[in-house]
Amino acid sequence: MDSGRRRVGIMGGTFDPIHIGHLILAQSAWEQFSLEKVLVMPSGNPPHKRERDGATNAQRIEMVRLAIVSNPHLTLSLEEMHDAGYNYTKETLRRLRSKRPDTDYYFIMGADSLLAFDSWNGPQEICDQCILTVAVRDSMDSDTLDGAIRHVSEKYHADIRKLVTPNLDISSHQIRTWIREGRSVRYYLPDPVYAYILDKNIYGGI
Repeated sequence: MDSGRRRVGIMGGTFDPIHIGHLILAQSAWEQFSLEKVLVMPSGNPPHKRERDGATNAQRIEMVRLAIVSNPHLTLSLEEMHDAGYNYTKETLRRLRSKRPDTDYYFIMGADSLLAFDSWNGPQEICDQCILTVAVRDSMDSDTLDGAIRHVSEKYHADIRKLVTPNLDISSHQIRTWIREGRSVRYYLPDPVYAYILDKNIYGGI
């Protein structure tokens, strides 16, 4: 990739809800790879989560907006929030690159996702259209991660960069469960997001 081109990160997900782990990941990518910005991209119809019982699309969008409004390096993108059907990464990248051919996209993903990359829809097209940035996790030993990077790099001629970030064992599923159980999730969420969830009673149990 040409270092003189624009560099933009992409962090997709259901963000149900968005939490501090997501935000630290996005900020770390912005810093480590000298990105112009990171697009925080809530998915309307994620292929791997076709049946969901969490927040509505509008609520998830608002939670992302509230979470990142004070950070000029993070931008809410509604690129995958549409009614045309399920979203696949290859299609999102195709649309973004057609709009911004002068931009190199850094796709932010977890190490676990890289292990399953062969099962993704169109892995070769994804690798042809972006740089994969893989978050290093303490829960995965370095040999396993290095092996996965080597496999994907060789099979798809992928450009893969390790993203070094603090390891926070937090999941949106865990947060939803705690809320339903009436447990506090303060400090796991940005304060405006936590206040919004309380006000709307999004996940019940509060």
